[in-house]
Amino acid sequence: MLIIEKISKTFKHGNRNIPLFKGFSLNMQGGDFLALCGPSGCGKTTLMLMAGGLLAPDNGKVFLHGRDIYSLSADARAEFRAQNLGFVFQQFHLLQYLNIMDNILLPELASSKSDTTAKAKQLVLDLGLSDRATHRPSELSIGERQRTALARALVNSPSLILADEPTGNLDQKNADIVISMLRKFADNGNCVMMVTHSKDAAAQADRIIEL
Repeated sequence: MLIIEKISKTFKHGNRNIPLFKGFSLNMQGGDFLALCGPSGCGKTTLMLMAGGLLAPDNGKVFLHGRDIYSLSADARAEFRAQNLGFVFQQFHLLQYLNIMDNILLPELASSKSDTTAKAKQLVLDLGLSDRATHRPSELSIGERQRTALARALVNSPSLILADEPTGNLDQKNADIVISMLRKFADNGNCVMMVTHSKDAAAQADRIIEL
């Protein structure tokens, strides 16, 4: 489903070049749940962003469903992301002026999928957010915001979820809910790439890559 082929990435800091990746390759099949671990600054989030079509590598290629995503125009790549990828960001990135249901439904603006409203209602139910659907993010706990972000990532029925520290701000109960949903998503034949510092979260993955 996902092929990362000999990618390289270097960042500039003043007069210095800081190489993070050189000829890095990775394959993921449907059903894979992968955890990316390692110290801060080692490139975990950078790798996730390159895999998700949000940050082009300096060299190498990234294929999703056989498509070379960085050969697409910016508009075509954005549409491809909307159809195939779901993102769970550490800081949630919910729109404060929209209620929870509208935040969850945002991805349908960039997608031609027509069943998102029914899917959103089911996700709200599954994630225990039914009594919060009309609330705004500022009225939610951190755990409820993270579950909302997860519902938004799942609503378009993507084939790959990219999750950056999805349990980093959560208590154990909410962390277990999020990991359980990601595990179920992978068990249904999809892929999860998760950046985490949590040994408990990483232990639920099928593979762990230490960077």
